[in-house]
Amino acid sequence: MAVTDISLTSGMRSNLVSLQGTVDLLNRTQERLATGKKVNSPLDNATNYFVAKSHLDRAGDLAVRKDGMSEAIQTVKAANEGIKAIQQLIESAKGLAQSAYSADTTGAATLAGQFDAIRTQIDNLAADSRYKGTNLLNNENLSVVFNEGGTSSLEISGFSADCSNLSISAAANNWAGTGDIGAAITDLDAALATLRSNASALSASMNVITTRQEFTEGMVNILTEGADKLTAADTNEEGANMLMLQVRQALGTTALSLSAQAAQSVLRLF
Repeated sequence: MAVTDISLTSGMRSNLVSLQGTVDLLNRTQERLATGKKVNSPLDNATNYFVAKSHLDRAGDLAVRKDGMSEAIQTVKAANEGIKAIQQLIESAKGLAQSAYSADTTGAATLAGQFDAIRTQIDNLAADSRYKGTNLLNNENLSVVFNEGGTSSLEISGFSADCSNLSISAAANNWAGTGDIGAAITDLDAALATLRSNASALSASMNVITTRQEFTEGMVNILTEGADKLTAADTNEEGANMLMLQVRQALGTTALSLSAQAAQSVLRLF
């Protein structure tokens, strides 16, 4: 036998194999404690690993959809704020028209000028009610996708809230006659009715989006929880395993050392 050859007795070989197995188990337990998961790769449990991955992938896709719903809600809110502001301006314009009934010709003309100035502001408000590139008060539509496959969605139809489309005409003849004033008030009442109708439709859409957003958030939590249950480690159990394996490793090291000493003692007899 060469000087560099190492001869292992059966006892030493058995102790060494056992010690290596203990070290492998110890490394696996340390990984579980570090990651908090008992399944970190397909090698640990292929079925649980891939099912959990599928759950997490879907949860991620739904989370993206939930963010889209949040943006849609903000778009609807922007339109609703625009509607409320326009309603307030229309009420102010209506007050001017009613005041013109009792005004002289000069006073009526002044009020008519103020009325036309409000019309300009109504147009500005309608144009400025945009959120993230979409303006529901400029006859633009909004599509809200609810699921990861894009098969469930909601289409929200916008409308034009400027004076032209609300049929709010400029003050005719500087409101020199009561007929012109009455026509303006009629147009304003019709515009208010149009705004209320569209605000109601937007409110209904908002309720649908909010409900789907809450549902989606719940589904994300359920999927994440399901994935965790398939892969999560019991830290108390793994901690106990760690202590047991550390003791086994120490005993294995001692046994290997004793086996080596026994072999050396036998060799000294020759």
